[in-house]
Amino acid sequence: MRIKTVSLTLLALIGILVLSACGTVQSVTGLLEEAPTKALAATTESLAAIPAQGLPPVEGSADFLAAYQGTLENLYKAVNPSVVNIRVVQKVDASDALGQLQQFPFFNLPQGQEPPEQYQSGLGSGFVWDEDGHIVTNNHVINGADKIEVTFSDGSIVSAEVVGSDPDSDLAVLKVDVPASELVPVQLADSQDVSVGQLAIAIGNPFGLQGTMTTGIVSAIGRSIPASETSAQSYTIPDVIQTDAPINPGNSGGVLVDVSGRVVGVTAAIQSTNGSNAGIGFAIPSSIVSQVVPALIKDGKFVHSWLGISGTNMVPDLAKAMDLPEGQRGALVIEVIPDSPAEKAGLRGSEQTVTIDGQEVNVGGDVITAIDGQSVNGISDLIAYLASSTAVGQKVELSLLRDGEQDTVDVTLAARPTSEQGSNQENPRSQRGITLGLQGLNMDEAIAGEMNLPNDQQGVLVEQVEPGSLADDAGLRGGDKSVTLDGEQVQVGGDIIVGVNGQPVATVGELRAALSQLPVDEQLTLTILRDGSEMEITIDPTP
Repeated sequence: MRIKTVSLTLLALIGILVLSACGTVQSVTGLLEEAPTKALAATTESLAAIPAQGLPPVEGSADFLAAYQGTLENLYKAVNPSVVNIRVVQKVDASDALGQLQQFPFFNLPQGQEPPEQYQSGLGSGFVWDEDGHIVTNNHVINGADKIEVTFSDGSIVSAEVVGSDPDSDLAVLKVDVPASELVPVQLADSQDVSVGQLAIAIGNPFGLQGTMTTGIVSAIGRSIPASETSAQSYTIPDVIQTDAPINPGNSGGVLVDVSGRVVGVTAAIQSTNGSNAGIGFAIPSSIVSQVVPALIKDGKFVHSWLGISGTNMVPDLAKAMDLPEGQRGALVIEVIPDSPAEKAGLRGSEQTVTIDGQEVNVGGDVITAIDGQSVNGISDLIAYLASSTAVGQKVELSLLRDGEQDTVDVTLAARPTSEQGSNQENPRSQRGITLGLQGLNMDEAIAGEMNLPNDQQGVLVEQVEPGSLADDAGLRGGDKSVTLDGEQVQVGGDIIVGVNGQPVATVGELRAALSQLPVDEQLTLTILRDGSEMEITIDPTP
């Protein structure tokens, strides 16, 4: 319903993504009338006949431009009737409205009087999927809407109801009551055949300007963008198409088509510093659309297969920290979600921590190098394969490196938890995971020497304790002496955590992993070394 700005971080900060255009299309014969079809085919053939190495000679430029212009004109006539404008209205909570009114000086409602009802509206795009009245758009366009109106290219306005939505692919399907004879479904292309450099044409309603067409090329393929912020967790949408065809707020749910007028993607996001087009737009690929939309029409939802890990790309610094060849590729498992297929199959997350470029990162987990024999060069390859080639209940074979040794693991995929289940299953830290409120370091020989402890002493040295934290309330002590070790300032002399609930803890990663598994309201016991003597401290997270 509103344009959203999303930070996209996959190891490196990519930028601000403003969700501004998502939609989809279904392959239906009879999209083009006979005359436009012949004209479009003829002009397409004219373009195809031009040598790939460059523009035709100057004397032929007029013919070239005329053919190009004719192609775009016929394409617009064929596709625009399929694209719709979507207006959504959402009722604002009365307390929110009152809060906004009270920001004005001297404003007060008469005693006992309720604030007037407030509404907010937004605009997006969509397109006709079939002759049964199904309209495809983005989930973020219609999420939370109390009223939805669809405006067709001829100006007719009808109300719409939500049939189904999928936050994890940011797609939704609406239903309108319109005669089949008045509906022009789109044609769907196979986004797997899209290549960089081919023409890309976007049609939508930027800033509410209905029926706007912009042109460009496919700038890149295989990108990833965050799913809707109403998704259960931090999922990404794979195989996204990047284009320089201008896309702006209001394009959400519109189409990105090829030179034949077939939909290759649904314009979904832009990378921009000011919320408007900067030449970098993204479209959800038709391969995902063709999977999700039929399920939304049939069941009102789409069930994604689920492995249950979070991970990152292997890069030379990570490989070096794990004593692997610097050229090692793959997806490093950072975390294994409790009760997930990955945990049941025995996958291992990264419980060791190292400092790279001044930042603490997790290492030591399994490195997935292939799935069902398909190479995995990074986490995006794994996500893309799971999205395109697997289903719930399917068994997949993961090839991986564990402690530097080759291994294989069979995993039976489950259904990805829904948004409603997410707080209990997919994001266990919402109910599990205790934060102590301290800054710690792994013990090493140098630190042990400064504290007159055995050289092989393991554990987590408490450097600082956050005031008012659980650690502070329990009386944990931070370092009281600053020393320089390997050129860095380290606070020594504090408590050393060596166990949680009787289980040994040797590193910060192990401490974090142990705490993450505990219910948020469960009392725990820390085993610590204080001034060389072992003792136990009880921590009660409940208020």
